[in-house]
Amino acid sequence: MEATKQDKTKTGSGSHDALAFLEAEHRSVEKLFEAFGKVGDDDLDARSALVQRACEELSIHAILEEELLYPAAQEALADSDKIDVDEAYIEHFLVKTLIAKFETLKPCDKGFDATFKVMSEMVGHHVEEEEEELFPELRKSKCNLRALGEKLAKRKAELQSKLDAVGSGSVGDKTEML
Repeated sequence: MEATKQDKTKTGSGSHDALAFLEAEHRSVEKLFEAFGKVGDDDLDARSALVQRACEELSIHAILEEELLYPAAQEALADSDKIDVDEAYIEHFLVKTLIAKFETLKPCDKGFDATFKVMSEMVGHHVEEEEEELFPELRKSKCNLRALGEKLAKRKAELQSKLDAVGSGSVGDKTEML
């Protein structure tokens, strides 16, 4: 058990445990969803900024999981009948579809809040499945979570840099531009 705790923390060498890295990302997005619920209906700038940031974080997160986590999981859990990574890809597609709606939806538009609420519920379900089903199975597997974590951190930095370079002011599915 102590080894698991150590694996979840960043070490002095800069290596990351992949699952701890992704769990931290999950918590970050959850905080944005919670903050949105606390903002007044009349504070359109704050609502817009929270949605924009959530869409950006979710877009980067989806790329990380689709490019790195899910292929690693499919390889490490190839013989598992418990884990279906294909379902996660479908959930990502649905969330990206909602993210794309924010290209045209403005905070004062009918459906803005409902779209964000549905997206937060979908993400919550997805996170729960990952953290309660996929992550424990990966921990038991031979998957090198430190090496995967380093790849995730490096790729996230690359994606964030590209997003910053285009002035991350637009909302929507960022996977096409990254």
